[in-house]
Amino acid sequence: QVQLVESGGGLVQAGGSLRLSCAASGSRSSINVMGWYRQAPGKQRELVARITSGGSTNYADSVKGRFTISRDNSKNTVYLQMNSLKPEDTAVYYCNVQTIYSYWGQGTQVTVSS
Repeated sequence: QVQLVESGGGLVQAGGSLRLSCAASGSRSSINVMGWYRQAPGKQRELVARITSGGSTNYADSVKGRFTISRDNSKNTVYLQMNSLKPEDTAVYYCNVQTIYSYWGQGTQVTVSS
């Protein structure tokens, strides 16, 4: 069973920055893809960014150029650097880790005030 511990959410003004972290532990198999999703009130959960074990990345169009995903394979940790935040980025952000199974973090609230 993989445990995910997320940190770094909070309240920030528009234009500000936040960095999310998600540390995975307990995996008995290789971690392939690590990613971040978000869910705003009344909306479906959506992909924000994902990164493979080899470093390939994918971003939602809405965050390209503002968010950067990275990972430290030695620590089984994925990061999301969020710059130029907008009020529409307000959501609960969830870490996702894929081995042969998919695991979700508990979510961390990001609130961007205008």
